Amino acid sequence: MAASEENSALFPIFILTIMALPLVPYTMLKLCRAASKKRKSIHCQCSVCSQSGKYRKSIFKRISNFSTCSNLTLVLLWVIMAVLVYYIKHISREVQVFEPFSILGLEPGASDSEIKKAYRRLSIQYHPDKNPDPEANKYFVEFISKAYQALTDPISRENFEKYGHPDGRQGLQMGIALPQFLLNIDGASGGILLLGIVGVCILLPLMMAVIYLSRSSKYTGNYVMHQTLSTYYFFMKPSLAPSKVMDVFSKAAEYMEIPVRRTDAEPLQRLFMLVRSELNLDLKNIRQEQAKFWKQHPALVKTELLIQAQLTRETAALSPALQVDLKRMLELAPRLLEELMKMAIIPRTSQGHGWLRPAIGVVELSQSVIQICEQAVPLSARKATGGSSEGIAPFLQLPHFSEAIVKKIARKKVRTLQDLRDLTIDERAELLGNVAGLSPSEAQDIEIVLDMMPSITLEITCETEGEEGIQEGDIVTMHAWVTLNRKNGLVGALPHAPFFPSHKEENFWLLLADSASNDVWVSQKVNFMDEAAAVTAASKAIQESKEGSGFSLKEINMAVKEAVEKVKSGSRLVMGKFQAPSEGNYNLTSYCLCDSWIGCDKKMSLKVKVLKRSRAGTRAGPALEEGPALEDEEEEHEEEEGYDDYESEYSEDDDEDEKKKNSTPANGVANGKGSGSSSDGSGTDGE
Repeated sequence: MAASEENSALFPIFILTIMALPLVPYTMLKLCRAASKKRKSIHCQCSVCSQSGKYRKSIFKRISNFSTCSNLTLVLLWVIMAVLVYYIKHISREVQVFEPFSILGLEPGASDSEIKKAYRRLSIQYHPDKNPDPEANKYFVEFISKAYQALTDPISRENFEKYGHPDGRQGLQMGIALPQFLLNIDGASGGILLLGIVGVCILLPLMMAVIYLSRSSKYTGNYVMHQTLSTYYFFMKPSLAPSKVMDVFSKAAEYMEIPVRRTDAEPLQRLFMLVRSELNLDLKNIRQEQAKFWKQHPALVKTELLIQAQLTRETAALSPALQVDLKRMLELAPRLLEELMKMAIIPRTSQGHGWLRPAIGVVELSQSVIQICEQAVPLSARKATGGSSEGIAPFLQLPHFSEAIVKKIARKKVRTLQDLRDLTIDERAELLGNVAGLSPSEAQDIEIVLDMMPSITLEITCETEGEEGIQEGDIVTMHAWVTLNRKNGLVGALPHAPFFPSHKEENFWLLLADSASNDVWVSQKVNFMDEAAAVTAASKAIQESKEGSGFSLKEINMAVKEAVEKVKSGSRLVMGKFQAPSEGNYNLTSYCLCDSWIGCDKKMSLKVKVLKRSRAGTRAGPALEEGPALEDEEEEHEEEEGYDDYESEYSEDDDEDEKKKNSTPANGVANGKGSGSSSDGSGTDGE
């Protein structure tokens, strides 16, 4: 009985030890990572972002940032450990080892007379005839009397002094640190133990499996519903105009689940009148178009109106309930747009190509949704005006800018965002102060945002590994280095989006496409936030590529080292493979599209020559030449009505004259380079 009580008392110590073994080193590792984490701010520091409170580190935001599942679990485990330590220290019932000398208050080796004196003294204090207290009686019987008997018997005393026990040498005893009620398997305790085993070993894993399977059957790995992907796949068309992408985007199943209340009817009616010009309605038959619009599913009507309210900055007309719904929609928007982009570039044709036109439309919609500043950036603001194929949208993403300011600076021949970025700091200060009429603090905000804007450089090589030239049916490998530069020195950063409710990382999409046939040959997402993952991916790709080409170990190590240095300096390696088409010259275009900034994309033209496969398998001649793609003289016929609502910034006829001037290919060059932002027609397409 004493042994079982001792084992039961050791159970909290056993649990404390098991918890401390993984918890202490994990906590130390987490604290070291937090201490070594860079404190450099990666978000916009302009006054507009500061006033929005989005990045303000209040006590509530600090608690919210700390309240992750891992952190809360860590704190909970430490609280449990503290409770266990307190319980062990102040346990009410302790297991006492039977020590006769200590019980009688004597030193080991005391004489018989000393033992008798101590016994008489304690008897006067604890004997039942002298002390009526039941606890005193219990202590006298169980401890004092037994201790006296153990020490007065010669054999018992000799055994205790030699072996530490009155009964002599004791065998090795094994125990288990479990509570007493679990060690007693008779009666109800046995049922409790059985239920615990069944619950922990069977029911708990089964319940977790059911939850996982039910969730995975509804959502993808990106937490987007499977029904949304099916809808996007069905409605995605190769000729989908950028102005029609909104209609597909708003059909997400997540948006259909947002409830439509009766109280939403009147605010939505008022909102419809404010954003009617952005809904692609036929003004000639406006009554029929309005009736057709309101006959749609109520959730679809609500979604489209709320998104348009955000794009046109008409959120003041929303009720508090609708503002909550809008915030929820915007929080879901980034991953829904990412999945919509994947549906556009997913292989559809027999050659495994995606579609270029809807992909560009998705990126433009993402840019407009993310870049919401004081002024509205609706899709209609991207209509080509003057010298810019993007319209005034790139200017409206800057703080304190308006259409009136854009018109003022246009008189000074600053018609594109790139023109503004190319000016020196003094020239911009004079332009914004004297011409635009902005204050020095407002001009400083604009400088901060311009310093945050990325500038992209592309270096692309297309080749058949281990062979010269490209022949029909070859597996062609595209090596692309995408380099990002900012004037403030940051690589990974958050875009200037003060009115977007959540933090949004910049994502770039690299597309190698044939704009004439609307085919995307190679596509990949590029992210500059995780440098460690980029270093690992680039090292592995370079090593596999060099090993396949037969390079020596020294050459491979040098190539890997060079790639790692490029990644740390702000470059990302993108590799993709495609099958060479039939013989001919192909004018391809590489697009590096940013989903968060307007006017910071990069477009570069490449000419690929595919040779006819010879019977002997010989190869000759360069396959890739740098130079602008040749333009068709006639515009491609649009299959879907309404595509002419506005031209995409990547329309093939925007820079036809400039491309004709630079149409001389660089003979013998096996790669292409380009830098700067050419999305507005002002940047260079090749260096």
